[in-house]
Amino acid sequence: MTATSPVLRDTQYAVQLIGPDALTLNRAKPVHRPGPHQLLVKVEAVGLCFSDLKLLKQFAEHPRKAPVASGIEPGVLEHLPSYVPGSAPTVPGHEVVARIVAVGERVEHHRVGERVLVQADFRTLRTAGSNGAFGYNFEGGLQEYVLFDERVVIERETGQRYLIPVAEHLGASAVALVEPWGCVENAYVNVERRGILPRGRLMVVVDQGRAIRGLFDPHVRAEALPREIVLVSSSLAPLAALGTLATSVWQTSSAAELPEESFDDIVYFGHSAETLELLNGKLGSRGILNIVLAGAAIGRKVSVGVGRLHYGFTRWIGTAGYSAADAYRSIPPTGELRPGDRVCIVGAGGPMGQMHTLRAVCSGIKDIEVVGADIDDGRLEALRRKSEPFARRNGVRLSLVNTKRQELAGPFTYFALMAPMGQLVADAIDRSGPAARINIFAGIPAPIRHELDLDRYIRQGVFMFGTSGSRIEDMQAVLEKVTAGTLDTNASVDAICGMAGAIDGIRAVEGRTLAGKIIVYPALHDLGLVSLADLPTRLPSVAAKLENGLWTPAAEQELLKATAACK
Repeated sequence: MTATSPVLRDTQYAVQLIGPDALTLNRAKPVHRPGPHQLLVKVEAVGLCFSDLKLLKQFAEHPRKAPVASGIEPGVLEHLPSYVPGSAPTVPGHEVVARIVAVGERVEHHRVGERVLVQADFRTLRTAGSNGAFGYNFEGGLQEYVLFDERVVIERETGQRYLIPVAEHLGASAVALVEPWGCVENAYVNVERRGILPRGRLMVVVDQGRAIRGLFDPHVRAEALPREIVLVSSSLAPLAALGTLATSVWQTSSAAELPEESFDDIVYFGHSAETLELLNGKLGSRGILNIVLAGAAIGRKVSVGVGRLHYGFTRWIGTAGYSAADAYRSIPPTGELRPGDRVCIVGAGGPMGQMHTLRAVCSGIKDIEVVGADIDDGRLEALRRKSEPFARRNGVRLSLVNTKRQELAGPFTYFALMAPMGQLVADAIDRSGPAARINIFAGIPAPIRHELDLDRYIRQGVFMFGTSGSRIEDMQAVLEKVTAGTLDTNASVDAICGMAGAIDGIRAVEGRTLAGKIIVYPALHDLGLVSLADLPTRLPSVAAKLENGLWTPAAEQELLKATAACK
């Protein structure tokens, strides 16, 4: 038996991505009834995200569109029509609030009638280069109904739900926007690894005339040691220093033939740019490459896989000294702002840049200065209206700069990068002060490399990092703020639409023609894209419910009522 709401239609409106840059509005996509372990939700609202564009352009090449390789029994996915890896058409949209309308007879942890926020990042379902995700290799929310399998949306490691229950009194847009705010939160609170991975795979590369120093504390516990060490050296002398530090220790004279992306840590005692560019490809997901210069200099810029810093969680560290331990100790515990930071948010006027700016000025961290950089006066003016009152209230120095007309006055001790461009990483290193942090928030495509000045990077003690998606804990933390009324995620909204305007909305995100977020209401089939600025002429009764020009739950209710009355 299946528990279900009274009426389910056979077909629905849905936006489908059927190939690279190929979007279509399907007005008769089937609504699948749930099987024994499955559940069906009705979507209330969807936020459009810049990340949707990466899927739009890359389609089957996106690391999250790849097949799930581990984390679940294959048979589960074979019987789930909404699992669409590779070149199969998908439905984008991962910022979603919905209501459960039907469940299969063997569903244990979800019930009909629950209102839920979707955690889009299925982190325990691994693909070859990332993980499974809602709106990527699992159909997303730009449709009226979504089919889930309970075995997919329960995190195996913790038992937590990816469908997070939410209160009835919260507006749909405010809840949908918890997801992008959760991604912003994760970028600051994600815990960094600060040593060689226990039981991992370690490569130690030693140039001629160099010695191994500072790999491990003399009293390190056996369980903290790597399971395998590969020594790359033309000399036998360094081998004695590694003898009993792993279950397996072996030596080769060249790293060239070693497997790609297979090492958790690479420690390089040397300064050759060519060697570093070779080692770049050997670093595995979540791996750390540690450069021990011992007073030497690399002497030229190095081609670094900047795309993998975000999607692969790779990290590059280094020291001008002789001990590998010094570089590991320089890794910050998290990417959080620090008292006294001079913060530069690049792309601050866009939807995600606005969130980073608002988070910074509302953080309560002492003595920070925030500089928002963008190239569009309209976006900067929209950001000014939203952020200046919070900055004044919290005593934060805030300035907004159009970099087409005004040079950024460095140095800065914190960068948050909102555009997926390797050159921005290089520029941030050039403008970095001592111990600066570079938060690569925008997802540069994973294969992309860019030439970076690693000599300056190491000399200044800079740390660049990226995160992708959010954890359940991050979304719950943001949801608590929204529920308590201490955070208004609706401050991000700049336009609304129904299914008729969803593709135009995606193109507006692509063209950066709107400063804030776009909210899609799938139940409204025929409503085109409407900016909040145009509401007074397009939907005056809805405009009357705005507060100081900002979207509100009352405006949302009036929109749903007014558009329903027009049918």
